[in-house]
Amino acid sequence: MAATRKQTAPEKKTRRAKPGARGGGRFFHIEVRPRSEFVLFRMQDVGGLGGIERLAGQRPSGSWDTVKWLIGKRHAHVERGRLVADSDEARKVIGMLGSAPRHVLGDRFKAKPRANIPESMKPTTAQRRAQLANIKKAQAALAARRRAKARAPSGSAS
Repeated sequence: MAATRKQTAPEKKTRRAKPGARGGGRFFHIEVRPRSEFVLFRMQDVGGLGGIERLAGQRPSGSWDTVKWLIGKRHAHVERGRLVADSDEARKVIGMLGSAPRHVLGDRFKAKPRANIPESMKPTTAQRRAQLANIKKAQAALAARRRAKARAPSGSAS
């Protein structure tokens, strides 16, 4: 008597869905750089709890960069396929990106990272303006301290 084997279709493995792929989560995911460029990942909470988070990745060289931004659904909404910010924090993050977030599927979006400014172009006008403002603030604080010290009565009486 020969043993017969039952012929069945090969078993299909069901894979886990990527975060944000189904649209049921608490965050919109804005991918800035591909995960394949990084070897280590860290989440950073930006602002309040459940608001905006940054996924930072470490490259094999050791440098860190932003992999993606997670914006809470209370801080933004989707309108005609575009991500629209509802809070100042979300507006700031979306404004920092190199392009407008493009809808991929579910809660996932893709955007370009902000432009890399070569060292030969630095300091930029904005950086120079910020430096000058900081210098003026420091000078004003120093002048106020000197005026307060000059007005204070001296402690030696003879």
